[in-house]
Amino acid sequence: MVYLAISVGAVLGANMRFLLGGWISDRLGSAFPYSTLVINVTGSIIIGFLMILITEKVVAPDWVRPMLIIGFLGSYTTFSTFSYETLALAREGSYLEAVGNVVASVGLSIAGVLLGAALARAI
Repeated sequence: MVYLAISVGAVLGANMRFLLGGWISDRLGSAFPYSTLVINVTGSIIIGFLMILITEKVVAPDWVRPMLIIGFLGSYTTFSTFSYETLALAREGSYLEAVGNVVASVGLSIAGVLLGAALARAI
């Protein structure tokens, strides 16, 4: 049941990202990645909301959290998980680790894109 729930969430999240991204790009253009920015920020808002709702406010079936967090938000944006985990570190008082997570995640992700692009160009 959990695998099916994750799959359904993933299909919905990916399609939402596609539709919203296109809608934003049509209105604001693509000179700046507004659609990615909006999707990442809204995904962060959604994960913050859902994690509190599901873990502290309501009793939900075991498949709900994986469907929404792993499935939907995992395909809508992985930035939401990064943001939630960074905030969790800061809330725990691990400020250095939170900053390190931001610097490492962003820096290494950009480096990874550069490496991937270089490898693709080398083929």
